[in-house]
Amino acid sequence: MFASLSDRITGSFKQLRGKGRLSEADVDGTIREIRRALLEADVALPVVRQFTASVREKSVSALSSQALNPAQQVIKIVNDELVEVLGGDTRELNFASRPPTVIMLAGLQGAGKTTLAGKLGLWLREQDNKVLLVASDLQRPNAVNQLQIVGERAGVDVWAPEPGNGVGDPVQVARSGVEHGRQNHYNVVIVDTAGRLGVDEEMMEQARNIRDAVNPNETLFVLDAMIGQDAVQTSIAFRDGVGFTGVVLSKLDGDARGGAALSVRGVTGVPVLFASTGEKLEDFERFHADRMASRILDMGDVLTLIEQAQKAYDEKEAEDLAEKMAEGTFTLNDFLAQLQQVRKMGSMKKMLGMMPGMGQFRDQLENFDEREIDRVEAIIRSMTPQERRDPKILNGSRRLRIAKGSGSTVQEVNSLMDRFEKAKTMMQHMSKTGGGAPGMGSLPGMGKRAKARQPAASKKRKSANKKGRSGNPAKRAQQEREAAQKRANQPKGSAFGVSNQGDDTPDLNELAKFLR
Repeated sequence: MFASLSDRITGSFKQLRGKGRLSEADVDGTIREIRRALLEADVALPVVRQFTASVREKSVSALSSQALNPAQQVIKIVNDELVEVLGGDTRELNFASRPPTVIMLAGLQGAGKTTLAGKLGLWLREQDNKVLLVASDLQRPNAVNQLQIVGERAGVDVWAPEPGNGVGDPVQVARSGVEHGRQNHYNVVIVDTAGRLGVDEEMMEQARNIRDAVNPNETLFVLDAMIGQDAVQTSIAFRDGVGFTGVVLSKLDGDARGGAALSVRGVTGVPVLFASTGEKLEDFERFHADRMASRILDMGDVLTLIEQAQKAYDEKEAEDLAEKMAEGTFTLNDFLAQLQQVRKMGSMKKMLGMMPGMGQFRDQLENFDEREIDRVEAIIRSMTPQERRDPKILNGSRRLRIAKGSGSTVQEVNSLMDRFEKAKTMMQHMSKTGGGAPGMGSLPGMGKRAKARQPAASKKRKSANKKGRSGNPAKRAQQEREAAQKRANQPKGSAFGVSNQGDDTPDLNELAKFLR
């Protein structure tokens, strides 16, 4: 959603980089570009004015302080202001001192309240809460049936005493649902209410009556992130008509310009608590203003990526995998297991988009076919167990059989094996250097601990290499020249192709070629 805004803002910083000292004219030019980018993204005008005024004031102060790197100072100021506009510190849900905690959902029809009720229910259930969904939307056709289906998929119970479709009293259903939750010891009760195609008094009156009947601990306003400038009027109408304590942004994976996300906090003063990032029930996450600001400025969102990996990966499996990488025993069976773990984390596009600096590869990411993982998995599953353990035995006839069995071509099988061998080479390199890919830190299970777990044979080989050096200075210099010449003649391994760097560090920019 923020692709265009991210490109415009990060592009405005290019003129600042490389300058040892900035003038007020440089700062004004950058702020002018940022203002245009925000307005084109449908950000509310009062928010734009406040944002740019604050950035200008702090940037001028940074210039007067003669900072060592004023360009980086300006970028940091823009980042801090984005965090503030998006909501500042992350706020936790207000849970009742005595269960159940009542959460009421409100918003326009089509914003995604019913689906979001299931997503929130699943998110709370994964935190060991007993959750009940209450079907108080009795107006929209089949709304009750939809909530029942969503609740079943999320693994939570649904209270639906009325069939809906215009039949029943929504206030009475909400009241009885909360009472049912209290008597049956539910931790959280989520009340789904009716929406309208537009704001009207009848809608507000019904929402106020439900609010007064259930006395919610949290009233969440579900806002469609794709509605642009209309988000301002809608959020103000709900704030004044019903009142809400938090905002949930739905359809954040859409291709709209994202002005609603940047406007709602500044206009209403109420923080954004959650974000819906896809159609699946699992596509739901806490909204962190600092992480969203990092995404907009193309700094990535490594923390969210780590959290998703922690959910999908087992720590013991990760340690075993690290040992196999260090020992060079990583097989296609392990590779297949990793593909299945990656599937649990969600879309590859989303995960790659969370890595720092991926804005320059946006075109490749957009053209990346998620079904490529299915094709890779089909090729590996068409191999025998022996072939997966030892790919070196794959001759021409075996590769032709695998291609026919997986519905692919021999060229695709060859390409996969070539990429696998290069990835294996890079993993061995990273295990030896402590997982030192540029800017990524050490990988779990690698580095000093992994070296301590190396087999005795490996340690003997290392000691033998050290003993092989001559004590004679002239002879030792000759040995070092021969070793350097040998290294220069060998291609450097990379996960996505031959590295073009001058050292042994994997070239992460080759990721672009892999995604084409």
